[in-house]
Amino acid sequence: MREHSDPLTEFQPVHEFFVGIDSDGCVFDTMEIKHKECFTPQFIKHFRLQAVSRYAREVWEFVNLYSKTRGINRFPALSNALNLLAARPVVQARGVRVPSTEALDAWIAREPKLTNSTLEAAIRDGAAELAPVLEWSRAVNAAIEDMVFGVPPFPLVRECLERLTEFADAMVVSQTPTPALEREWEEHGLRPYVRLIAGQELGSKTDHLRLAAGGKYAPKHVLMIGDAPGDFKAARANHALFFPIVPGHEEASWQRFYEEGLERFRTLRFAGAYEEDLLREFNACLPEHPSWPH
Repeated sequence: MREHSDPLTEFQPVHEFFVGIDSDGCVFDTMEIKHKECFTPQFIKHFRLQAVSRYAREVWEFVNLYSKTRGINRFPALSNALNLLAARPVVQARGVRVPSTEALDAWIAREPKLTNSTLEAAIRDGAAELAPVLEWSRAVNAAIEDMVFGVPPFPLVRECLERLTEFADAMVVSQTPTPALEREWEEHGLRPYVRLIAGQELGSKTDHLRLAAGGKYAPKHVLMIGDAPGDFKAARANHALFFPIVPGHEEASWQRFYEEGLERFRTLRFAGAYEEDLLREFNACLPEHPSWPH
């Protein structure tokens, strides 16, 4: 027996089709509560941003909820937010020192799996300046465990999963820590509908799709369902189709998938004009740049 197994590479088809599904903001309406009630307060507390809390909150929500970087891993999100905040004239005018992201950026550049465990290893190996980042990340996890429960899946998600699993292998593709994903999918009885839950510990979303589905399914038999541009990029990097759950219009998106998208995927009528129409709406829903002066 091998000491280390990789559930992604060992994933083998049972059906002819494969569906990767994001979790936060896609299956569950948890993005708002997690970022506004868990991530943002810890962002302000641990990086001493109390004097500019209004702007710190605005920046965090822009990076993680209301822009094209929505849904990215928490560590690049932290770097983006700190740098956007530091560049704001109103923050500079108040003389607030926003922490540098130099050490964090260097770690992100060299580490393929951005998790608390790999961050702990980097700190043990001498990157002591990353300790505040680990403290913040742990505090976020504790806040999420304490705060986020009782949030059911969007309407028609369960019905879509029931129909999908009749002909497709389904897998959670997420940058959320796996224990939180397992907890949420178990809480609402959705765990039996997916063969594997892949969180940040197994790499990026692009890695998840490449290792689990790459070369194992026929063209146009692989679909990613997500609510963020990063989900689309992961799909395209793996030549997969993409169905967007449009932020702010999640219920309508799931209804559209239930009524037409699911059957189009099963009957190979998804690619082309239908998918392009979906993508036009999706690309228009999130801005690339913030509205404040920059």
